[in-house]
Amino acid sequence: MQTLFRGEKDVGYSQFYLGTGIEPVEGWTMDDCFAGQRNGLCGAAERGQLVLITGLHTGNVPVTVELHDTAPPVPDAPDVVEVSFPITRGPVGLFSGFVDDHADLGLPPGFYRVRYSADGMDAARAMDCRIDDASALDDYLLQFWPAPAEPDRVVRTGSEIARHRHDNAAGLPSPTRTPSQRADDRARDPEHARQRAIELDLRRTGQRAPGPLGSIGFAYTLALVDDDLADHLTTLPPDRQRGLALRTAHRTVAGTGLDRVAWIGDVLPRLGQAPLPPVFLDESTALAALAATPKVPCTVVTSPDERRAPTLAQAMALPALAAVTHPDATVALLETVHHALAAAGEEGYRDVLADLRSASADPA
Repeated sequence: MQTLFRGEKDVGYSQFYLGTGIEPVEGWTMDDCFAGQRNGLCGAAERGQLVLITGLHTGNVPVTVELHDTAPPVPDAPDVVEVSFPITRGPVGLFSGFVDDHADLGLPPGFYRVRYSADGMDAARAMDCRIDDASALDDYLLQFWPAPAEPDRVVRTGSEIARHRHDNAAGLPSPTRTPSQRADDRARDPEHARQRAIELDLRRTGQRAPGPLGSIGFAYTLALVDDDLADHLTTLPPDRQRGLALRTAHRTVAGTGLDRVAWIGDVLPRLGQAPLPPVFLDESTALAALAATPKVPCTVVTSPDERRAPTLAQAMALPALAAVTHPDATVALLETVHHALAAAGEEGYRDVLADLRSASADPA
C-alpha cells in the first residue's frame, strides 16, 4: 500500500475534486457527475474527474489517498461508497473547492476501483464553516486499486447527509448523452472554438496558410512533430489515404495488445469494409467497455507533446478504429495518425512517423 496524500484540502459548497490532466474538467453540472449512479457522495459520471462531497460547507478537511494492489478491507467509517474510474492521462490531482491549486498524487494511468469513506459528515455540516484553529470534525479516505469497471455501489450509510445525497442521485434522470457527446457540445460553443484556435496557433511554430490541415482538428498533432509529412499526407489520393489509415490503425491496435481483446480483435479482419459495432463509435462508450474488460493490458507511455504527461496507451489507441471510418479520407488518416502517435508516446512515436514516411512514399 502507498499513501499518495495525507493532509488537508480546502472545500467550498461541500465539495472538492479529483481531476486528471492539467486542470479540472469545465462546463459540467452536478447532475452530470451523478446521473445514473446509486451513490451521491462520489460523482464519477463525468469523464476525467471525481466530485467528492463533504459534510463541511467551507474550510479545510483532512483527506488521505491510498493506492493498493488489490481491494483493501472496508474501513470502519459510517459512510462508504465505491465507483469505477478510468485514468487515461495524468497528472492526477486533488483540486480544492475555491483555491486554484492541486496536489499531484503521482497516480499512474489505469483502470481503477475507488472507495470513498467519510466520517463525521453530520457534525461537520452542523459546524458549517471551519475557521481559524477549530478542530476538524470530518475526515475522508480515498482508496484506489486496479480492477475492471462495474456499477457504483453504496457500501454503508450512516449519516443523514449521505442518505439525502444518495436519494437525490437515485432520483436523477438517466443520462441521455455520454461524456464524449457532452464534451462535443462544449467544443461547438463559439467561445470554446475561438480559444481552441488560439491554443493551436500558439502550439505551432508559425501561422499556417488556409488549406486542408486548417479544417481538421486532429491535424495539429502530426503537424507539431512533422509538418512536412502532414502536408504530404493531405496530397495523397483518397484510396492511398484509406490504405494508410487502415495500416496505421492495425499497427496501433496490435502494438498496444488490443488485438488480443476478443471483442476488439473480432472487428479487425473487416475494418474499413463493414460498419463498426456501435460500441466503437462513441469514445466514452468504447472506453467504458474497455475498462470493464478483465485483464485488459495497461501500458503507460509519455505523451509526445510539450506536456510530457503519463498516458494510457490502450485508451489512446482504441479510438483509431472509429477514426478509420470517417467519410472524409483525409480526416480519417490524420485522426488515425493522431491516435497512433498518442498511443506510441514519446517512446515510440518516431517509429510511427518512419512507417508513415516509408509507406506513403511507396507506390500504392
